[in-house]
Amino acid sequence: MNGVAGTLDTDLPGEARETPATLDAFLAQVERRAFRMAELQLRHREDAMDAVQDAMLRLVRHYRDKPATEWAPLFWGILRRRVVDLQRRRKVRSIMVGWLGGGRDDDGDEMPAWEPADPGQDPLGRLHDVQSYAELVAAVRQLPQRQREAFMLRMLEGLDVAETARAMGCSEGSVKTHLSRAMHHLRDQLEDWR
Repeated sequence: MNGVAGTLDTDLPGEARETPATLDAFLAQVERRAFRMAELQLRHREDAMDAVQDAMLRLVRHYRDKPATEWAPLFWGILRRRVVDLQRRRKVRSIMVGWLGGGRDDDGDEMPAWEPADPGQDPLGRLHDVQSYAELVAAVRQLPQRQREAFMLRMLEGLDVAETARAMGCSEGSVKTHLSRAMHHLRDQLEDWR
């Protein structure tokens, strides 16, 4: 599991992150972690890039005048809603493709697949740290959505309980409950990696 920490590129939750002086600095600081979080939930690289880019643009357009301390919960809340929107849209498209008769458009061309890409092993094989990361990703994906969000915002992003509650649009007690359940599930699933 030690290799996982380096792969996630995150600080330890107990360590305080510096508040960036500018919105550009904040976005540069959060970009990589946001992409990994979106890709983990969407299971599709291009959709994850779109979600992060859209969240960044919305933050800049609508909240650039907010204090720097509010940028993190605002950004993560925007990204969370964008991911949910993309998941809903993908589900509707999948249903529509099925109704349209085998995934072909009016010209007879095959329509694009709306299912997420297979996150399987690459041909070169994986080392121990990559395998443990894959196990972590699989375990996190098994979590119910709200538990997954609470885990990623609190443990991977390092937001405090109040910021996580604002980003998720729920109470602080709900955040604590979701996180506790997520941690219990992950401990059970990842027991072999201790």
